[in-house]
Amino acid sequence: MFARATVVLLIALNLGVGLWWLLRPEAAPRMPPEPPAGVPRLQLLAEATPQVRATAAQAADAAPAPEAPLVERAAGGVAAAEAPAATTCYRLGPFADTSAVARAHEALAGEVRRLAVHVPAASGARGWRVLLPAQADRTAAQAVTARLTAAGFTDHFILGGADANAVALGRFGSEEGARRHAAALQAAGFPAQAEPLGGADARRWLDIEVDADYTVAAAQRATAASQATALDCAAWR
Repeated sequence: MFARATVVLLIALNLGVGLWWLLRPEAAPRMPPEPPAGVPRLQLLAEATPQVRATAAQAADAAPAPEAPLVERAAGGVAAAEAPAATTCYRLGPFADTSAVARAHEALAGEVRRLAVHVPAASGARGWRVLLPAQADRTAAQAVTARLTAAGFTDHFILGGADANAVALGRFGSEEGARRHAAALQAAGFPAQAEPLGGADARRWLDIEVDADYTVAAAQRATAASQATALDCAAWR
């Protein structure tokens, strides 16, 4: 009897809950909270009127294109900064002898990018030699030879006679070999000159490489050179 009464009670409860669910009143819709005064309510584009959507599309089309990435712009700036400066080359002279061209070399050493002594080739030359101009005295010449040895140039000796206190740096059978050795000495900071032996033109010239805005007339005044002829820097290299 107790079990039957329990079953009947459960059925009655289920029927009561079902009737309440079917007959319950509709819940009032929840309204979104009102924004503070003066703050417009956010609205989805799909909820906007056709006029508002058209205005938004026009504003998007008129927006400026994004700038190039910062990495690309920075790379472009570095490339521009690393671009080599333009240079110009000249041949100054003529200078009467090795002493005169040595003085010109010293006058321009701190003002130009590169310089080298040029000796015109002679058809009757018996060979070529490389030397440093005559020093003030033998003591000065010995100091130069000590610097040469420290720099790794051991083939040298101090001359006498007409070339007293000049420093000989080797004899060569070809102009190319002599000029190559002179260029190596010049790169090490020594004003070496390559010149032919016998049948040579005694005049000397000074080749310089300078910035494009350099005034060559200033170099002529500093060296007392009467001529300045433009050279091809690429050919000189």
